[in-house]
Amino acid sequence: MILRALILFFLLAQIPFAQAQQKPNLIFILTDDQRWDALGFAGNEIIQTPEMDRLAREGVYFENAFVTTPICAASRASILTGLYERTHGYTFGQEFQERFAQSSYPTLLREAGYNTAFFGKFGINYPGFGNLFDTGDSYDRNGKFDDRRGYFYKTIGEDTVHLTKYTSYQVQEFIKAQPSDQPFALSLSFSAPHAHDPSKEQYFWSEDVDALYAEVTFPDPLLKEEKYFLDQPEYVRTGENRTRWYWRFETPEKYQQSMKGYYRMISEVDREIGRIRKVLEEKRLADNTVIIVMGDNGYFQGERQMAGKWLMYENSLRVPLIIYDPRNPRQRTVSDFALNIDIAPTLVDLAGVRVPKSMQGLSLVSSDLGSRKDFIAEHLWQVKIIPPSEGIRTEKWKYFRYINDPSHEELYDLLADPLEMNNLATDPAYKKQLKSLRKKFEKRAGLISRSSPQ
Repeated sequence: MILRALILFFLLAQIPFAQAQQKPNLIFILTDDQRWDALGFAGNEIIQTPEMDRLAREGVYFENAFVTTPICAASRASILTGLYERTHGYTFGQEFQERFAQSSYPTLLREAGYNTAFFGKFGINYPGFGNLFDTGDSYDRNGKFDDRRGYFYKTIGEDTVHLTKYTSYQVQEFIKAQPSDQPFALSLSFSAPHAHDPSKEQYFWSEDVDALYAEVTFPDPLLKEEKYFLDQPEYVRTGENRTRWYWRFETPEKYQQSMKGYYRMISEVDREIGRIRKVLEEKRLADNTVIIVMGDNGYFQGERQMAGKWLMYENSLRVPLIIYDPRNPRQRTVSDFALNIDIAPTLVDLAGVRVPKSMQGLSLVSSDLGSRKDFIAEHLWQVKIIPPSEGIRTEKWKYFRYINDPSHEELYDLLADPLEMNNLATDPAYKKQLKSLRKKFEKRAGLISRSSPQ
């Protein structure tokens, strides 16, 4: 195990001595609702993501990356702090606690001498945002409008542009203004490809990607049959996952329109990543700038006749994750679990700062990820339209239950049943396995709760 950790560290951190004396610049890119397979490098033969594919081809691609909580607000708090949701306690309808902000990665990087910045969707209700970064601008889709103005309301000069282009523009201007004697840590969070919920059209993109996928007919979603919908408990069948399915995927026409819009928005993000990298090259910063790309949660695309995220299935939990370090540009694919709670310790570690013991994630550049045999998944928001749930995932098994209905449990053998089609929780032959995973989850959840920083 120690040897494996040393090998991983060597592969990810092998750099010339002279470069090692200079702290790397850090760019963390977060997309909104991009599921793990909405990426060419992941094997998707339809989507066009050449820039993200290039990062994965020349860097580290984590093929088993997950969020520990499948909803943007709580997941973003976990990314910021390196903590599980049951530790930081933040989700929608709450205020992020100051004590967690003080131990978050932007605070630690500022203390280490980095010029820190954030542009785009912060997604966390925190009154102190203005003091968290040296430079910061937090904004999201405009909920005042139920049409394209939800995404088109920001301007560059006299031109009203899509939020993706606006965020990219802010990032490019920030990079252009960077002094040569201070490293920067830049976080950018695109609102895309999140649908604009109030709008009938749902998805909006810029004209320059309008022709993409025009001639594509997307294949039907997996598990689209009525059986998989009816297998859900009543509170899921009547919840927000079903409501948004009506908005986006109810008919074949809606499905094709939504899939094209979703893919176009991801491709637009991809193009802007290319423009950002071009500015890095022009400023001669590219060779010392580490880039991390991740999705904030997974996404249902009509599977089980549902949309959105929030649930404990792979659709909700699994996300893309790439780390590109130009100081060691060589493709590696890592199959060990990588989590959203690993982002904060990874950024801190890359900056040469000691990772706080209070962080519950692992550094993706120097930890032995193979030692992580399981992880907790949780969605703790108590709201009527989305049932809260919790569970545990191992390489082979997944167990979860609904918090307000603990009698409903689900158990899947992921090696034999990767699509999670056959719930084994009520099968007497798996009673022992069910009990074992339930106990494992409760023990792990208890340990996480007891290790919460005071």
